[in-house]
Amino acid sequence: MGSPEFPLLSKEGDVIIGGVFSIHTKFSQPPVTFTHKPQSVVCSSVNLRAFRFAQTLIFAIDEINRSHNLLPNVSIGYRIYDTCATILKSVSAAMAMINGDEDAGENNCTGKSLVHAVIGESESSLSIVLARITGPFKIPLISHWATCECLSNRREFPYFFRTIGSDYYQSRALAHLVKYFGWSWVGAVRTDSDYGNSGMAIFLKAAQEEGICVEYSEKFHRTEPEKLLKVMNVIKRGTAKVIVAFLTGLEMIQLIEQLSLQNITGLQIIGVDGWVTAKTLATPASYRVLGGSLGFSGGKANLSGFADYVVKEFWESAVDCAQMNVTEIQSSCSKDLMDFRHYNKDVPELRYSGNVYKAVYAIAHSVHSLLKCTQQHGCDQDLLFDSWQVAESLKRVNFMTKNEEHVWFDNSGATPARYEVVNWQLGPDGNVQFQAVGNYDASLPAEQHLTLRPDTIVWAGGTSQVPVSVCSESCAPGTRKAPQKGRPVCCYDCIPCAEGEVSNTTDSNNCEPCPEDYWSNAAKDKCVLKMVEFLVFTDALGMVLVLCSLFGVALTIFSGFLFMMCKDTPIVKANNSELSFLLLLSLKLCFLCSLTFIGQPSEWSCKLRHTAFGITFVLCISCVLGKTLVVLMAFRATLPGSNVMKWFGPTQQRLSVLILTLIQVIICVLWLTISPPFPYKNVYLYKEKIILECNVGSAVGFWAVLGYIGLLAVLCFVLAFLARKLPDNFNEAKFITFSMLIFCAVWITFIPAYVSSPGKFTVAVEIFAILASSFGLLFCIFAPKCYIIIFKPELNTKKHLMGKMPSKSL
Repeated sequence: MGSPEFPLLSKEGDVIIGGVFSIHTKFSQPPVTFTHKPQSVVCSSVNLRAFRFAQTLIFAIDEINRSHNLLPNVSIGYRIYDTCATILKSVSAAMAMINGDEDAGENNCTGKSLVHAVIGESESSLSIVLARITGPFKIPLISHWATCECLSNRREFPYFFRTIGSDYYQSRALAHLVKYFGWSWVGAVRTDSDYGNSGMAIFLKAAQEEGICVEYSEKFHRTEPEKLLKVMNVIKRGTAKVIVAFLTGLEMIQLIEQLSLQNITGLQIIGVDGWVTAKTLATPASYRVLGGSLGFSGGKANLSGFADYVVKEFWESAVDCAQMNVTEIQSSCSKDLMDFRHYNKDVPELRYSGNVYKAVYAIAHSVHSLLKCTQQHGCDQDLLFDSWQVAESLKRVNFMTKNEEHVWFDNSGATPARYEVVNWQLGPDGNVQFQAVGNYDASLPAEQHLTLRPDTIVWAGGTSQVPVSVCSESCAPGTRKAPQKGRPVCCYDCIPCAEGEVSNTTDSNNCEPCPEDYWSNAAKDKCVLKMVEFLVFTDALGMVLVLCSLFGVALTIFSGFLFMMCKDTPIVKANNSELSFLLLLSLKLCFLCSLTFIGQPSEWSCKLRHTAFGITFVLCISCVLGKTLVVLMAFRATLPGSNVMKWFGPTQQRLSVLILTLIQVIICVLWLTISPPFPYKNVYLYKEKIILECNVGSAVGFWAVLGYIGLLAVLCFVLAFLARKLPDNFNEAKFITFSMLIFCAVWITFIPAYVSSPGKFTVAVEIFAILASSFGLLFCIFAPKCYIIIFKPELNTKKHLMGKMPSKSL
């Protein structure tokens, strides 16, 4: 009962190709009264780009009809419909291509559609409508610009093809472009349609994979101005300096109007093929908002002869308006279309017209294969074929166009995705130019997909500096990112790395610990070798200890020299001068062994320092113990009837020193054999430096050596203490008691000091204990005698030593 839908342009032929384009972009729907038959939709506002699509379709068909190689004796016709960018007209056009224009009775239905294939629509939503209507009739639909990934579903759209890549690739290309320039904080606006929603969903997923955060993702439709105002409020409040606009040209026009009206400039807009090369948008007013925009678009069509065709041959052959008067002008010759009769300046910039051109040739090659055409015999016109056979043949087409473009369809019905990266720039004449600044080819390896020439890009605001769009500034090396609670991962604080950890890259998520022998530098961006610390001779502490040691050696030598000079005097001969000289020798060795504790520990020095210390000290204490026993035995010998000195003469004294020292030697040999001391890098005491020290190896061996020295010292102290009441002029027991008291006090305090002292101070404490106890023995035992020899020689007589004067108690 409805009015028939007539094509805007048509031509008969053996094979009919349908064309569906939104040649007008605005429409008005007359009011529905429900009492009269509804009137047709009234269309207005010519879309020049869509009109060029229709002209390209006719241009390609005319080329094929003149060709002797492709379908040589078969003519191709066309039926082109204007849908005015409305679903209502799209449905009417689809039904007209299936049923035809004339009424037909039930018995006259042939079951074949009027067209063998359809080319259109530009928008994904309208293409989905067409595909759902033509699909059940197995009519192939080839779109030149519908990029929605949803149309790749072969189960839902088995007869849909397209001569353009899916938005799957364009959306991922957008994410790669944003990542390339380091924009981690972007806004997103999309058309509320299948095209915008599907494309944005893929972009958001790809952006997440690339570590890009989207501050907001808003949508609106051209018929919803209130949503557009909401989008504008979000953009004004946002902090992102880069906006990905996944919009069609119609929505972009509305967005530009609002951006200009609200004076929002300086934003870096990233566009898609739906608008980024639309000449209708490229005005001085829009450049104020969109200047420097980047986006992806198909390559230029470069159709040879098309510029002349659209101003001359098209109007003479496809639309013969020349002989018509004003009253006879048909819809195709309406004034709004006739305004473009002599205009072709846009032709060099045409891009997606090339996809229409390839679609026509793909259908022609498909039919050429079905009719088994040859150059010599032409095509077999007796062969009959249906539209579904054209669809099956389309899956196998593989040809090169005159521009050397390779055309074939993949498993999803699309051609390989190839885009130009275009940049909005002002030309020398002041007009907006779409300057190619790179390419994206999804058929290449992943690392070669995107190629750019950044030095040729003009950015938003006309600057040559890449805009910065981040939620947080980059974290310098030496810091790590700490996410801000409740915000996207791109919003973070920069936290300095902890001691011993480094990060040597910008925006590091974690700080890496340095290896065991390394530590972080002051900037925390590099691991450097830890400072190795040990007590060295050049340290102030080391020099003091060396001087003390050498001073002790000098005093010991001086005492020895003095005793040697006065060896025949009573004070030297008393208490066994042989033990006195041996004691001086052992004290000199004690002073010298402290030097082995200074310097870099090595395997031999670690073994030497502890064993030399243990043996020399036992030798020293053994001599003192021998002298103490001599005092006691000598006192006993003065008693009537006592012959005790016979059992503790010089030979027994030497033997006792030898045996006591030999025991320590055996302990040291066992220690060195079982688990000797060894150099050890202590990395646990200080984190920032290594303490190079001698590990005692066997703790049992170490404490056995010290314990044995302590045992002899205590024994010596007890014996000397018992002999302290003997006459002062007869023995040196009191001085031995003092020396042992000092010795024991030093080594008792040594233990806690040794355990608690850090690093090289542990060694210093040990050296101090050696020197202090050695000086104690030297001063307490030999200083009084040296004093008498030097300053009181009158007391150095046998008569004085044998005096019976009572001694003073301690």
